[in-house]
This record gives sequence, structure tokens and C-alpha cells, in this order.
Amino acid sequence: MYDEREQSPEHGPLAGFTVGVTAARRADELGALLERRGAAVLHAPALRIVPLSDDSELLAATKEIIGRAPDIAVTTTAIGFRGWVEAADGWGLGEDLLERLRGVRILARGPKVKGAIRAAGLTEEWSPVSESMAEVLDRLLEEGVDGLRIAVQLHGEPLPGFVESLRAGGAEVVGVPVYRWLPPEDIGPVDRLIDALVARTLDAVTFTSAPAAASLLSRAEERGLLDDLLAALGHDVLPACVGPVTALPLQARGVDTVQPERFRLGPLVQLLCRELPSRARTLPVAGHRVEIRGHAVLVDGGLRPVPPAGMSLLRALSRKPGWVVSRAELLRALPGAGRDEHAVETAMARLRTALGAPKLIQTVVKRGYRLALDPAADTKYDAAV
Repeated sequence: MYDEREQSPEHGPLAGFTVGVTAARRADELGALLERRGAAVLHAPALRIVPLSDDSELLAATKEIIGRAPDIAVTTTAIGFRGWVEAADGWGLGEDLLERLRGVRILARGPKVKGAIRAAGLTEEWSPVSESMAEVLDRLLEEGVDGLRIAVQLHGEPLPGFVESLRAGGAEVVGVPVYRWLPPEDIGPVDRLIDALVARTLDAVTFTSAPAAASLLSRAEERGLLDDLLAALGHDVLPACVGPVTALPLQARGVDTVQPERFRLGPLVQLLCRELPSRARTLPVAGHRVEIRGHAVLVDGGLRPVPPAGMSLLRALSRKPGWVVSRAELLRALPGAGRDEHAVETAMARLRTALGAPKLIQTVVKRGYRLALDPAADTKYDAAV
């Protein structure tokens, strides 16, 4: 019999799972973090970033701030702030911008942007411990903003409610769009990602910006697949967002998401390392511990990759553990199998070979197949069925 304490798997915690990555920026970093933990990664940037030096909106905002200094500047991301200064340098306005900001109260969302501010020779007045824009907003409104001119560094997202709340409090707000999102030039990868989500061949999909989530939903709607996509995200594919602002377009469509406590890529990956294995189906079968993952199975802790047809059969059997599943029902579970039950026999033979333990699945003559659930578990799983 298996003993869970004796297992010392050499694979990563995400082995056997496939994760979609929608990020345009830092996608390679996120993909590498996932792959190092064993995941297969499907990358489809759901948007592209307009280079700062080419952005006429940022140039206009920079000139406006140099021409008339704000009372307060709210900075949100390090890469955005550094890019702003670099773009201003490229326009010959860098020194003028920094000189203007030296007389301004600067609020920084978190430690990374604090570092960027200080590297530019400036000093922030305050930064929230929570790294939350909500805390920044609360502080400003408590102090009072009526009559103040406030520059807000936008970072791709519209910061829902932030700018509106400041204006409702009587502030004049100057938005600084340090980079802008546009649809990807090549929509093919996004379509393939949507198809994979609808087909449930992904186990999770990650979002690191609200525009990426909105772009994916918009493209699915254009293709007439929005309802199918929402159904997949609501039940079978785990949507993981780097933070609450990123999750807003999904929540607006009724999709629940998971988010790390710290809004960083590392904690996002750690969250997936906990969530995905906890969602996998684990059964005691023929003296073995069988854990059914996305495209692979752990048998006593050992990773066994399984072809897609075999995974379809195994999932059908696992929905009725210990019970006989007819060939006809298994045929319906096979994608594109047609009407020939011989396809079930062929796929079953490959499945048994892939599992490396043929006795896990029993043939019941003239009836079908069953998972050889351990007798001690029969009562529990019979009741569940």
C-alpha cells in the first residue's frame, strides 16, 4: 500500500498543470517562474504597450506639469516613473521635469517606486505600508484635496474610482499616462488561448493587468465565445490575478478570482503552487495514490505524462471511482472519436501504458472499465456518487 509520507517527488509543485500567461510586460519572467516549478506555459500577450517616447499623450502631460507645477504627485510603478523620466530626457525636458518635481509633495505607492524616485534625485513624502492605492486615496481625502492640483501617474489601468474621487473632493487632476495599452498586433495567440480556455485544456490563467483581462474578454465577445469563456473561468479554469485592480474586469462579469496577499509575480506563482495541487483529484487505487492533474498523473508521487485522449478517459472514470463506466459513455468522453468503440480500447491501452501500473484500471467484460478503487475507500466514494 502507498504511504504518502514516503513520497519525495523530484518534479515541481506545478508539474502536470498548464498555465496561460496573458502578460505583455515581464511575461518571460513569469513564464520562467512557472516553468521552474514544473508547469507547461501557454503565452498569449493580450495587449501591447505603446513605447513612452512615441506617446503624444505623455508628452502633453509632461509639458503641462513643467508649465504649471502640481501640489502633489502620486507615483504608482517604478518602471513607469523611470520610463517617464527617460522619455522626458529624450524630448530634452528631463531636467525641467525633475526641477519642477523637486518642489512637489510626492506620494509613492510602494518600495520599488520609492527607489526609482530616489534614484532620480527626488524624495517621497510618504508611502503606504500596504502598497495599496486605496490607502493613498484615503490619506489624500482625509487631508483634504479641495483646490489642490494633483498629478497621478497612470500605469495602464484607469485606476477605477481614484481619479473620480479626487475630483469629487475638489481637486484638479492631471493624468500622466506613462504607457498605454493597445490590442496585440498578432491576435492569433490570443485566439489560441481563448480556444484552450473554452476547451478546458488549461488549468489556470494569469492576469497581471486589468487591460489584459478586459482585452481577453473583449476578444472572446467578438468571436461569440464570451459565455463559454466565462463558464470555463467560473468552474474549470482557475483565474489568478496579481491584485484586486487587475481582477476588476473579471469580477464585473461575475468571475471570482484568486489573488496573492502581496501584489508581485513571485507571490502569484506561489499562490498557484498551493491552489492547483489542492484542486487535483486524488484517489486510492489498487494500492497506489493516484493524483489526476491537467495533462499528467502522479502515481505514488511519480509524474506520468498522459496523452489528451487518455486524460479524457481517466477523468470520466474518476467521476465514478470504483463503478463501471460503459464503453459508450467513455466514447462520448473522447474528443472527436466518432462512433467506433474500438477508439476507446486503443486510447485505454495507451492510458495504461502511460500510467505504468496496468492494474489501476480494470476491464469488466462486456460492460466497460472501472478504476480499481481500494476496498477501504468503497463506502466513502459510493456515498459520494
